[in-house]
Amino acid sequence: MREKIVYLGKKSSKKFRKVMKAMGKEEYQSMELGSRMGLIQELIPIALMKLQDDLQMEVRQLAGERYERREFVRYGRNPGSVVLGEQRIGIEVPRVRDLRQGVEVPLTSYQRLHEGEKRIEAGALAKILRGISCRDYSAAVKAIPEAFGLSSSTISKKFVRASSRQLKALQERDLSEYDFVAIAIDGKTFGEDDLIVAVGITIEGRKVMLGFIEAATENEKIASEFLKGLLSRGLNIEEGILAIIDGSKGLASSIRKVFAGKALLQRCQWHKRENIVSYVSKEEQPFLRKRLQHAYDRPIYLEAKGELAKIHRELEERNLSAVASMDEGFEETLTLHRLDLFGMLGRSFKTTNCIESINAMIEQRCGKVDYWRNSSQRQRWLAATLLDTEPRLNRVKGYQYLYKLRAALKKELKIENCEALREAA
Repeated sequence: MREKIVYLGKKSSKKFRKVMKAMGKEEYQSMELGSRMGLIQELIPIALMKLQDDLQMEVRQLAGERYERREFVRYGRNPGSVVLGEQRIGIEVPRVRDLRQGVEVPLTSYQRLHEGEKRIEAGALAKILRGISCRDYSAAVKAIPEAFGLSSSTISKKFVRASSRQLKALQERDLSEYDFVAIAIDGKTFGEDDLIVAVGITIEGRKVMLGFIEAATENEKIASEFLKGLLSRGLNIEEGILAIIDGSKGLASSIRKVFAGKALLQRCQWHKRENIVSYVSKEEQPFLRKRLQHAYDRPIYLEAKGELAKIHRELEERNLSAVASMDEGFEETLTLHRLDLFGMLGRSFKTTNCIESINAMIEQRCGKVDYWRNSSQRQRWLAATLLDTEPRLNRVKGYQYLYKLRAALKKELKIENCEALREAA
């Protein structure tokens, strides 16, 4: 049952006068925990008194003083609630009625108090994402005795509403305001289901969540639809874009098809190395892995290609399956080398680490869920996590060279100067 609002008497007023005295920071910190909690709980009724005063002031403006004959009259009161901090507190709300129209007049001051509804849902969203379960939420909030609506089912509903808004915001995000020079795409597993996640890198080196779709990266048709959706939301690739992906053939094919003539692929060297190594015996793997890594780390294109060619010739005599793996997408693993940018941007773009690190953050927040009930739950959690993580992401290393990357992309893709064309038009 909801607790009644306790109004203040003379005895309480004396306590409040003491509380309202100026108190220094050192004096407050020197108090025992119990005294601090008592002080906080004494201040809460003061806030409630101020809210009631605002409501009564609006009633007087509409209906005048008590028993005064006007068009608007007092009409009793209803139980209501307000949000203080991130918690809902019960109050009594006075009612006003329009005698001529025969309808109740809403109090604008009370409506403004409910603007905190989205803040309480956002607070619940952040706390649950960072590790507080719905069941334990009520034990983690501030000590406000009058607070209600904090049961596990209530918090769960708030989380659903807040995360649904996050999902809608991510799905409808306008991408036209960003100047992207690269895009990283990779898959993330949720239980038995796969989702493709895309992150854009702006010319300033910032990471921006572009969106995701529920499908495996090998599904070329769905991946193509996903990329078309990004273009329809304003993703600008007219000046060329570098697409960093793992070894997925379906995803590579869809990028070539949808971003035709406007994108270069950079295959993840880590994935390629591990694919090649997987075909040889366990005894040979450490040595081959080291040689491949040494070859890829050569900053000059011809040097790196020459070292890899030596390994290729040796594998031809021992393991043709490893050779076939090495041949598939070989040149696309050396795109940064070919653009003469490996020394500047290799640390950030030679692998899919820029999105793998985001996947690790996703796992920190979503890994606590043991059972995914449906697609809606998976997508809401992922969208909320991506948007919660985005503000804390660092710029990519070597971001100061991204202007050189753009110039190299335009030269390699034979893209004319877009600004000059726009000015001419």
